[in-house]
Amino acid sequence: MAQFTKKAIVEAFLELLNEKPLDKITVKEIVDSCEINRNTFYYHFEDIRALLTFVIDGEVERVAAKHADVESLEEGFIEAAHFALSNKRAVYHIYNSVSREELERYLNSIAEEVVRRLAEGLKVTREVSELDRELIIHFYKCGLSGMVMAWVGEGMKADPEQMIRSLGKLLEGSISAAMEKGRQRKRAGGKTTG
Repeated sequence: MAQFTKKAIVEAFLELLNEKPLDKITVKEIVDSCEINRNTFYYHFEDIRALLTFVIDGEVERVAAKHADVESLEEGFIEAAHFALSNKRAVYHIYNSVSREELERYLNSIAEEVVRRLAEGLKVTREVSELDRELIIHFYKCGLSGMVMAWVGEGMKADPEQMIRSLGKLLEGSISAAMEKGRQRKRAGGKTTG
């Protein structure tokens, strides 16, 4: 029963988020929509921000679990973009609110998962220092999530699937090449190699 109630709260929240800005949504509106009392809401969530975090974390987990193998990571990023498109108004309301950092955290989580799995799938990665490996992963994560934030900010007009697939082709081998340079650096004792 508790899971059913939690799901109803999430659905009511997303419905409201597709109608109005995040800072205009009240707990009262959510509980009225679900036909529950305020105590029930607070049993599940501390506040609306905690509810937003729960929704975003759940989406990250769902996408990551569904696309666990390296071959489908691109598909996972495409799925995340389609989630944004199917909840376009909700995403805009988050993007234009004080909770914009939640959207950035969501995109960073998915981008990091994609890049980390790609990097860990490379044999050379095991021969790279942890510092260099994390720098490479961080760099590509920021690039991917930054592109998607820009896409959202520009009105989500470009086809996300085409954009992600094109980027995948353009970056093909670049993570591997960066890891190879990291391996060379490690072998040279951390000194820069040409």
